Amino acid sequence: MNVTQGLPGAVMDESLGVPAHYANPFAEGNRLAAGEAFTDLSFLEVLSVSGVERATWLHNLTTRDFTALAPGESSEMLLLSPNGHVEAAAAVVDDGERTWFLMDTGCSEPFAQFLESMQFRMRVEVERWEGEQKPAVIGLMVPADELSEKTRTHATVIWEDPWPRTLPGGAHYGVADENHPARNANRTLLVVAQNEPVVETLIAAGFVPAGVQAWEAKRIAQWRPRPNTEAANQVLPHELDWLRTAVHLDKGCYRGQETVAKLVNLGKPPRRLTYLYLEGPEGDLPEPGAEVTSGGRTVGQLTSVARDSEDGPVALALLRRATALDAQLEVGAFVASQEEIVAREGKSSVSPQERPGQGLRRSNRGGGPGSADGGAGAFGSARGGLGSR
Repeated sequence: MNVTQGLPGAVMDESLGVPAHYANPFAEGNRLAAGEAFTDLSFLEVLSVSGVERATWLHNLTTRDFTALAPGESSEMLLLSPNGHVEAAAAVVDDGERTWFLMDTGCSEPFAQFLESMQFRMRVEVERWEGEQKPAVIGLMVPADELSEKTRTHATVIWEDPWPRTLPGGAHYGVADENHPARNANRTLLVVAQNEPVVETLIAAGFVPAGVQAWEAKRIAQWRPRPNTEAANQVLPHELDWLRTAVHLDKGCYRGQETVAKLVNLGKPPRRLTYLYLEGPEGDLPEPGAEVTSGGRTVGQLTSVARDSEDGPVALALLRRATALDAQLEVGAFVASQEEIVAREGKSSVSPQERPGQGLRRSNRGGGPGSADGGAGAFGSARGGLGSR
Protein backbone atom coordinates (compact mmCIF):
# COMPACT_ATOMS: atom_id res chain seq x y z
CA MET A 1 0.00 0.00 0.00
CA ASN A 2 1.49 3.34 -1.07
CA VAL A 3 -0.39 6.12 0.70
CA THR A 4 1.88 8.75 -0.83
CA GLN A 5 1.14 7.70 -4.41
CA GLY A 6 0.54 10.75 -6.56
CA LEU A 7 2.42 13.26 -4.42
CA PRO A 8 4.40 15.57 -6.73
CA GLY A 9 8.12 14.96 -7.19
CA ALA A 10 8.20 11.42 -5.78
CA VAL A 11 11.00 9.18 -7.09
CA MET A 12 10.23 5.60 -6.15
CA ASP A 13 12.40 3.05 -4.41
CA GLU A 14 11.31 0.09 -6.51
CA SER A 15 12.61 -2.51 -4.07
CA LEU A 16 10.52 -1.14 -1.19
CA GLY A 17 7.57 0.29 -3.13
CA VAL A 18 7.68 3.70 -1.41
CA PRO A 19 9.17 7.07 -2.43
CA ALA A 20 12.96 7.14 -2.18
CA HIS A 21 13.02 10.93 -2.28
CA TYR A 22 11.23 14.02 -3.55
CA ALA A 23 14.20 15.46 -5.49
CA ASN A 24 16.14 16.82 -2.49
CA PRO A 25 17.07 14.15 0.10
CA PHE A 26 19.26 16.54 2.12
CA ALA A 27 16.48 19.08 2.57
CA GLU A 28 14.07 16.25 3.37
CA GLY A 29 16.45 14.95 6.03
CA ASN A 30 16.67 18.37 7.64
CA ARG A 31 12.88 18.69 7.68
CA LEU A 32 12.54 15.22 9.21
CA ALA A 33 15.05 16.03 11.95
CA ALA A 34 13.21 19.27 12.65
CA GLY A 35 9.92 17.39 13.09
CA GLU A 36 8.40 18.93 9.97
CA ALA A 37 8.14 15.94 7.60
CA PHE A 38 6.67 12.45 7.31
CA THR A 39 7.87 9.34 5.49
CA ASP A 40 5.90 6.51 3.90
CA LEU A 41 7.22 3.32 5.53
CA SER A 42 4.51 1.03 4.23
CA PHE A 43 7.06 -1.63 3.32
CA LEU A 44 6.97 -2.46 7.05
CA GLU A 45 4.79 -5.47 7.87
CA VAL A 46 2.21 -5.73 10.62
CA LEU A 47 1.30 -8.73 12.72
CA SER A 48 -0.79 -8.98 15.88
CA VAL A 49 -1.53 -11.51 18.59
CA SER A 50 -4.79 -11.56 20.53
CA GLY A 51 -6.05 -13.79 23.32
CA VAL A 52 -6.06 -13.70 27.10
CA GLU A 53 -2.80 -15.65 27.45
CA ARG A 54 -0.79 -13.63 24.92
CA ALA A 55 1.38 -11.78 27.45
CA THR A 56 2.60 -14.90 29.27
CA TRP A 57 3.05 -16.79 26.01
CA LEU A 58 5.07 -14.06 24.30
CA HIS A 59 7.04 -13.46 27.51
CA ASN A 60 8.30 -17.06 27.46
CA LEU A 61 9.31 -16.99 23.78
CA THR A 62 11.11 -13.67 23.35
CA THR A 63 13.50 -11.23 24.98
CA ARG A 64 10.76 -8.80 26.08
CA ASP A 65 9.05 -8.80 29.49
CA PHE A 66 5.52 -8.85 28.07
CA THR A 67 3.95 -9.39 31.50
CA ALA A 68 5.05 -5.88 32.46
CA LEU A 69 4.17 -4.21 29.16
CA ALA A 70 1.40 -1.72 29.92
CA PRO A 71 -1.31 -0.94 27.34
CA GLY A 72 -0.05 1.80 25.03
CA GLU A 73 3.60 1.37 26.07
CA SER A 74 6.05 1.10 23.18
CA SER A 75 8.91 -1.37 23.27
CA GLU A 76 10.64 -3.88 21.04
CA MET A 77 11.54 -7.55 21.17
CA LEU A 78 13.89 -10.08 19.66
CA LEU A 79 13.43 -13.74 18.87
CA LEU A 80 16.76 -15.49 19.28
CA SER A 81 18.16 -18.79 18.09
CA PRO A 82 19.24 -21.32 20.73
CA ASN A 83 22.76 -19.92 20.26
CA GLY A 84 21.61 -16.37 20.92
CA HIS A 85 21.65 -15.01 17.37
CA VAL A 86 18.88 -12.64 16.25
CA GLU A 87 16.25 -14.47 14.19
CA ALA A 88 13.50 -11.84 14.29
CA ALA A 89 12.98 -8.35 15.66
CA ALA A 90 9.90 -6.18 16.01
CA ALA A 91 8.59 -2.91 17.35
CA VAL A 92 5.95 -3.82 19.92
CA VAL A 93 2.91 -2.13 21.44
CA ASP A 94 -0.15 -3.60 23.17
CA ASP A 95 -3.50 -1.79 22.89
CA GLY A 96 -5.20 -3.75 25.66
CA GLU A 97 -6.77 -6.25 23.27
CA ARG A 98 -3.95 -7.10 20.88
CA THR A 99 -0.17 -7.06 20.91
CA TRP A 100 1.03 -5.45 17.69
CA PHE A 101 4.32 -6.21 15.94
CA LEU A 102 5.85 -3.94 13.29
CA MET A 103 8.48 -5.83 11.31
CA ASP A 104 10.89 -5.25 8.46
CA THR A 105 9.94 -6.34 4.98
CA GLY A 106 9.81 -10.11 4.55
CA CYS A 107 10.05 -10.81 8.27
CA SER A 108 6.47 -11.18 9.50
CA GLU A 109 5.54 -14.49 7.85
CA PRO A 110 8.49 -16.51 9.24
CA PHE A 111 7.76 -15.03 12.67
CA ALA A 112 4.05 -15.84 12.37
CA GLN A 113 4.88 -19.41 11.42
CA PHE A 114 7.18 -19.75 14.42
CA LEU A 115 4.50 -18.42 16.76
CA GLU A 116 1.92 -20.82 15.35
CA SER A 117 4.33 -23.73 15.81
CA MET A 118 4.56 -22.82 19.50
CA GLN A 119 0.85 -22.23 20.10
CA PHE A 120 -0.11 -25.68 21.44
CA ARG A 121 -3.21 -25.18 23.66
CA MET A 122 -2.53 -21.56 24.56
CA ARG A 123 -5.52 -19.24 24.21
CA VAL A 124 -3.93 -16.96 21.64
CA GLU A 125 -4.45 -16.15 17.99
CA VAL A 126 -1.84 -14.95 15.50
CA GLU A 127 -3.36 -12.41 13.10
CA ARG A 128 -1.84 -11.47 9.75
CA TRP A 129 -2.65 -8.08 8.19
CA GLU A 130 -2.22 -8.61 4.47
CA GLY A 131 -3.83 -7.79 1.15
CA GLU A 132 -6.75 -5.39 1.50
CA GLN A 133 -6.27 -5.41 5.27
CA LYS A 134 -2.61 -4.37 5.09
CA PRO A 135 -2.26 -1.01 6.83
CA ALA A 136 0.04 1.83 5.87
CA VAL A 137 2.86 2.85 8.17
CA ILE A 138 3.82 6.52 8.40
CA GLY A 139 7.01 7.64 10.15
CA LEU A 140 7.59 11.01 11.81
CA MET A 141 10.37 12.35 14.01
CA VAL A 142 7.95 13.97 16.41
CA PRO A 143 6.69 12.80 19.83
CA ALA A 144 3.22 11.32 19.48
CA ASP A 145 1.72 13.73 22.02
CA GLU A 146 2.77 16.66 19.84
CA LEU A 147 0.70 15.41 16.92
CA SER A 148 -2.78 16.78 16.54
CA GLU A 149 -5.70 14.82 17.93
CA LYS A 150 -7.02 14.51 14.38
CA THR A 151 -3.76 12.91 13.21
CA ARG A 152 -3.69 10.48 16.13
CA THR A 153 -7.28 9.38 15.56
CA HIS A 154 -6.33 8.13 12.08
CA ALA A 155 -3.98 5.57 13.62
CA THR A 156 -4.99 2.04 14.55
CA VAL A 157 -1.94 1.96 16.79
CA ILE A 158 0.96 4.33 17.53
CA TRP A 159 4.51 3.21 18.32
CA GLU A 160 7.17 5.53 19.77
CA ASP A 161 10.73 4.31 19.41
CA PRO A 162 12.43 3.96 22.83
CA TRP A 163 15.90 4.17 21.24
CA PRO A 164 18.43 4.98 22.68
CA ARG A 165 16.95 5.00 26.19
CA THR A 166 18.11 1.98 28.17
CA LEU A 167 14.85 0.34 29.22
CA PRO A 168 14.27 -1.40 32.58
CA GLY A 169 16.16 -4.68 32.52
CA GLY A 170 18.36 -3.50 29.66
CA ALA A 171 22.03 -2.59 29.39
CA HIS A 172 24.22 -0.64 27.01
CA TYR A 173 27.54 -1.56 25.44
CA GLY A 174 28.40 1.94 24.37
CA VAL A 175 27.94 5.51 25.50
CA ALA A 176 25.51 6.36 28.29
CA ASP A 177 22.02 7.45 27.30
CA GLU A 178 22.68 11.10 28.07
CA ASN A 179 25.69 11.19 25.72
CA HIS A 180 24.17 9.23 22.84
CA PRO A 181 23.82 11.12 19.52
CA ALA A 182 20.13 10.13 19.40
CA ARG A 183 19.40 11.29 22.97
CA ASN A 184 17.11 14.09 21.75
CA ALA A 185 15.69 12.21 18.78
CA ASN A 186 12.09 11.13 18.36
CA ARG A 187 10.73 8.46 16.06
CA THR A 188 6.99 7.74 15.89
CA LEU A 189 5.23 5.22 13.65
CA LEU A 190 1.53 5.46 12.83
CA VAL A 191 -0.19 2.27 11.70
CA VAL A 192 -3.08 3.44 9.54
CA ALA A 193 -5.93 1.60 7.82
CA GLN A 194 -6.13 1.98 4.05
CA ASN A 195 -9.16 4.25 4.03
CA GLU A 196 -7.76 6.78 6.51
CA PRO A 197 -6.73 10.15 4.96
CA VAL A 198 -3.66 10.55 7.16
CA VAL A 199 -1.44 12.06 4.45
CA GLU A 200 -3.98 14.79 3.71
CA THR A 201 -4.28 15.53 7.43
CA LEU A 202 -0.52 15.79 7.88
CA ILE A 203 -0.09 18.08 4.86
CA ALA A 204 -2.92 20.28 6.12
CA ALA A 205 -1.09 20.50 9.46
CA GLY A 206 2.06 21.78 7.72
CA PHE A 207 4.09 18.59 7.31
CA VAL A 208 5.89 17.85 4.04
CA PRO A 209 6.78 14.45 2.56
CA ALA A 210 10.30 13.04 2.88
CA GLY A 211 11.62 9.93 1.17
CA VAL A 212 12.96 6.77 2.72
CA GLN A 213 16.53 7.77 1.79
CA ALA A 214 16.35 10.65 4.26
CA TRP A 215 14.71 8.44 6.89
CA GLU A 216 17.45 5.83 6.55
CA ALA A 217 20.21 8.45 6.69
CA LYS A 218 18.87 9.73 10.02
CA ARG A 219 18.52 6.19 11.34
CA ILE A 220 22.16 5.50 10.52
CA ALA A 221 23.31 8.79 12.04
CA GLN A 222 21.43 7.84 15.23
CA TRP A 223 23.15 4.39 15.33
CA ARG A 224 19.77 2.68 15.24
CA PRO A 225 19.93 -1.05 14.28
CA ARG A 226 17.53 -2.32 11.63
CA PRO A 227 16.60 -6.01 11.28
CA ASN A 228 17.22 -6.38 7.53
CA THR A 229 20.58 -4.61 7.59
CA GLU A 230 22.47 -4.75 10.89
CA ALA A 231 20.83 -8.03 12.02
CA ALA A 232 20.83 -9.81 8.67
CA ASN A 233 23.62 -12.35 9.24
CA GLN A 234 24.04 -14.36 12.44
CA VAL A 235 24.40 -11.38 14.76
CA LEU A 236 24.30 -11.26 18.55
CA PRO A 237 22.28 -8.40 20.11
CA HIS A 238 25.34 -7.39 22.16
CA GLU A 239 27.23 -6.65 18.94
CA LEU A 240 24.65 -4.01 17.96
CA ASP A 241 24.18 -2.39 21.39
CA TRP A 242 20.63 -3.75 21.15
CA LEU A 243 20.40 -4.76 24.79
CA ARG A 244 19.40 -1.12 25.40
CA THR A 245 15.85 -1.49 24.13
CA ALA A 246 15.21 -5.04 22.96
CA VAL A 247 16.47 -7.39 25.71
CA HIS A 248 15.34 -7.72 29.34
CA LEU A 249 18.14 -9.29 31.38
CA ASP A 250 16.09 -9.80 34.54
CA LYS A 251 13.22 -11.82 33.12
CA GLY A 252 12.98 -15.60 33.09
CA CYS A 253 13.98 -18.08 30.44
CA TYR A 254 13.57 -17.65 26.71
CA ARG A 255 15.35 -19.23 23.79
CA GLY A 256 18.94 -17.96 23.64
CA GLN A 257 18.83 -16.50 27.17
CA GLU A 258 21.83 -18.44 28.45
CA THR A 259 24.02 -17.15 25.63
CA VAL A 260 22.85 -13.59 26.31
CA ALA A 261 23.65 -13.91 30.02
CA LYS A 262 26.94 -15.72 29.49
CA LEU A 263 28.22 -13.04 27.13
CA VAL A 264 27.22 -10.25 29.52
CA ASN A 265 28.87 -11.95 32.48
CA LEU A 266 31.81 -13.84 31.04
CA GLY A 267 32.57 -12.80 27.51
CA LYS A 268 33.02 -10.01 25.03
CA PRO A 269 31.08 -9.60 21.76
CA PRO A 270 33.25 -10.96 18.94
CA ARG A 271 32.23 -8.02 16.72
CA ARG A 272 31.14 -4.46 17.39
CA LEU A 273 28.90 -2.06 15.50
CA THR A 274 30.68 1.15 14.58
CA TYR A 275 29.81 4.41 12.85
CA LEU A 276 31.96 5.28 9.87
CA TYR A 277 32.66 8.62 8.22
CA LEU A 278 33.49 7.94 4.56
CA GLU A 279 35.78 9.95 2.31
CA GLY A 280 36.24 9.12 -1.34
CA PRO A 281 35.25 9.78 -4.92
CA GLU A 282 32.10 11.58 -5.92
CA GLY A 283 29.28 9.42 -7.13
CA ASP A 284 28.04 6.10 -5.87
CA LEU A 285 28.70 5.05 -2.30
CA PRO A 286 29.86 1.52 -1.46
CA GLU A 287 27.07 -1.01 -1.13
CA PRO A 288 25.94 -2.67 2.11
CA GLY A 289 27.87 -5.91 2.42
CA ALA A 290 31.10 -4.36 1.18
CA GLU A 291 34.23 -5.50 3.00
CA VAL A 292 35.98 -3.15 5.41
CA THR A 293 39.74 -3.66 5.35
CA SER A 294 42.73 -2.36 7.26
CA GLY A 295 46.23 -2.83 5.92
CA GLY A 296 44.90 -5.22 3.30
CA ARG A 297 43.19 -7.43 5.89
CA THR A 298 39.41 -7.77 6.13
CA VAL A 299 38.20 -6.54 9.53
CA GLY A 300 34.45 -6.20 8.94
CA GLN A 301 31.54 -5.48 6.67
CA LEU A 302 29.26 -2.53 5.92
CA THR A 303 25.66 -3.04 7.01
CA SER A 304 24.09 0.32 6.04
CA VAL A 305 25.32 3.36 4.11
CA ALA A 306 23.84 6.78 3.28
CA ARG A 307 24.52 10.44 2.65
CA ASP A 308 23.32 12.30 5.72
CA SER A 309 22.30 15.95 5.53
CA GLU A 310 24.65 16.79 8.42
CA ASP A 311 27.44 14.18 8.47
CA GLY A 312 27.75 13.52 4.75
CA PRO A 313 28.65 9.99 3.56
CA VAL A 314 28.30 7.69 6.57
CA ALA A 315 27.82 4.01 7.29
CA LEU A 316 27.25 1.44 9.97
CA ALA A 317 29.62 -1.51 9.96
CA LEU A 318 30.27 -4.64 11.98
CA LEU A 319 33.98 -4.84 12.75
CA ARG A 320 36.09 -7.33 14.63
CA ARG A 321 35.92 -6.16 18.23
CA ALA A 322 39.70 -5.85 18.60
CA THR A 323 40.08 -3.54 15.59
CA ALA A 324 41.97 -0.47 16.82
CA LEU A 325 39.91 2.70 17.08
CA ASP A 326 42.58 4.68 15.21
CA ALA A 327 43.05 2.07 12.48
CA GLN A 328 42.91 3.40 8.93
CA LEU A 329 40.00 1.65 7.30
CA GLU A 330 39.25 1.24 3.61
CA VAL A 331 35.98 0.37 1.89
CA GLY A 332 36.73 -0.03 -1.80
CA ALA A 333 37.88 3.38 -3.03
CA PHE A 334 36.81 5.05 0.22
CA VAL A 335 38.72 5.57 3.44
CA ALA A 336 36.85 5.59 6.72
CA SER A 337 37.29 6.83 10.26
CA GLN A 338 35.41 5.35 13.22
CA GLU A 339 33.17 6.62 15.95
CA GLU A 340 32.73 3.94 18.60
CA ILE A 341 29.21 2.56 19.14
CA VAL A 342 29.83 -0.75 20.92
CA ALA A 343 32.83 -0.27 23.18
CA ARG A 344 36.00 -2.04 22.11
CA GLU A 345 36.59 -3.29 25.67
CA GLY A 346 33.48 -5.47 25.25
CA LYS A 347 31.78 -4.81 28.59
CA SER A 348 28.20 -3.72 29.09
CA SER A 349 26.91 -1.31 31.72
CA VAL A 350 25.96 -4.31 33.90
CA SER A 351 28.94 -6.58 33.18
CA PRO A 352 31.18 -7.43 36.16
CA GLN A 353 34.44 -5.52 36.21
CA GLU A 354 36.36 -8.78 36.12
CA ARG A 355 35.51 -12.26 34.93
CA PRO A 356 33.48 -14.09 37.62
CA GLY A 357 35.70 -16.58 39.45
CA GLN A 358 38.88 -14.52 39.17
CA GLY A 359 38.86 -14.01 42.92
CA LEU A 360 38.54 -17.74 43.49
CA ARG A 361 41.51 -18.49 41.24
CA ARG A 362 43.64 -15.80 42.91
CA SER A 363 42.74 -17.16 46.34
CA ASN A 364 43.59 -20.72 45.30
CA ARG A 365 46.99 -19.57 44.14
CA GLY A 366 47.42 -17.89 47.52
CA GLY A 367 46.75 -21.07 49.50
CA GLY A 368 43.24 -22.41 49.75
CA PRO A 369 39.76 -22.50 48.31
CA GLY A 370 38.11 -21.57 51.53
CA SER A 371 39.23 -17.96 51.25
CA ALA A 372 37.56 -17.31 47.89
CA ASP A 373 35.50 -14.17 47.77
CA GLY A 374 34.40 -14.29 44.15
CA GLY A 375 33.25 -17.84 43.49
CA ALA A 376 29.96 -18.78 45.09
CA GLY A 377 27.64 -16.14 43.74
CA ALA A 378 29.54 -14.98 40.71
CA PHE A 379 27.69 -17.14 38.18
CA GLY A 380 24.25 -16.83 39.72
CA SER A 381 23.68 -13.12 39.92
CA ALA A 382 20.03 -12.13 39.56
CA ARG A 383 20.85 -9.74 36.74
CA GLY A 384 21.35 -11.98 33.77
CA GLY A 385 23.37 -14.59 35.66
CA LEU A 386 23.74 -18.04 34.15
CA GLY A 387 21.54 -19.50 36.83
CA SER A 388 18.70 -16.97 36.60
CA ARG A 389 15.27 -18.32 35.73
